[in-house]
Amino acid sequence: MARYRRTSPITILLGGLLFIGVLFFIFSPSSGASTSSSPPSKPKHNAPASNPLSPPTAPFKKQAASANGKRIPPPVVHYKLNNLTTSSDPIANQETILILTPLARFYPEYWANLQALSYPHHLIALGFVTPKTREGNAATSQLQAAIAEVQSGPETTRFASVTILRQDFEPPVGQDESERHKMANQVARRGAMARARNSLLFTTIGPSTAWILWLDADVIETPPSLIQDLASHDKPIIVPNCYQRYKTDNGQDAIRPYDYNNWQDSNTALDLAKKMGPDEVLFEGYAEMATYRTLMAKTADTSVGRDTRRITPLDGVGGTALMVKAEVHRDGAMFPPFPFYHLIETEGFAKMARRLGWTCWGLPNYLDVMMKRVNYLEVGMLMDDLGEQVYHYNE
Repeated sequence: MARYRRTSPITILLGGLLFIGVLFFIFSPSSGASTSSSPPSKPKHNAPASNPLSPPTAPFKKQAASANGKRIPPPVVHYKLNNLTTSSDPIANQETILILTPLARFYPEYWANLQALSYPHHLIALGFVTPKTREGNAATSQLQAAIAEVQSGPETTRFASVTILRQDFEPPVGQDESERHKMANQVARRGAMARARNSLLFTTIGPSTAWILWLDADVIETPPSLIQDLASHDKPIIVPNCYQRYKTDNGQDAIRPYDYNNWQDSNTALDLAKKMGPDEVLFEGYAEMATYRTLMAKTADTSVGRDTRRITPLDGVGGTALMVKAEVHRDGAMFPPFPFYHLIETEGFAKMARRLGWTCWGLPNYLDVMMKRVNYLEVGMLMDDLGEQVYHYNE
């Protein structure tokens, strides 16, 4: 006769609890997973970096060593770039702006204008690259002092983060304006500038970066709403017209177009490029190389009632004030320091972006971006050094 073991009620109870626990573990959703009904999460801003994989646009903190002297492996961090937006209303969508500036000289007016931007400062990250020259050392010291003052002030005026890089190569051309614009210096000068821009870009762009605003160090006057104005057009690459204030020989205030690298191509320029060698570059605004491109600086409507939102497609762009959706750079569009389809630096960037399927746009009637002021004598000396300027445009 078979004998059956008597089962304890406690054993049955424990078995039931274990079974329920297994079912809960299998079917319960992960705490890190999001359901289809939940809205996309917004990236957190201003969180200090806790490990080397943290966004470079956040403050960096070196990881502490463990008790045995070995560093603890950093955790795996997941970034949902599908939730990152670049929209016409960046403030409402809490979009991070990365403002990048190659800086050889420090102008207090540039810094004051940066502080006056009305875009929320906790959504703005700053990046600078300075040359290793005597002038660059002075600019770096002045910049650091300005940063220390702002970042220790009220929280509403502080920027999300600030990064300063030093160039690891000597600038091939002096920073005097007449030297910078001589045609003989353009390949070396702009190739070095492209390298500096790329180093700054690749070091500072982070997973939460939505927009990048390239802003020259001698831009001293813009509307406080510059970021919102440019982003409102929701274009992948967009530039405003840039002008420079100066005093005439009669002491009168006047303005002149500054950035001639914003243009639409011409058949003449395309034909010139076909006849060039692989290492030759087309430059705009020189008598020896008349391109007859349509220059945005020459198509501006300066009347009082002008339409400041008028927009036009471009084939080349300058870097004085250049707004780029971060995904354009993430796709691989950078500033070629070498001849790229006979273009280089910012104009080469425009060509590379177009090859990747992106388009460039300009705002010819947005005339409120001003460079540092010069006097009439400086303007005359600059024109003498550059020789006859050829700025043709198609009606």
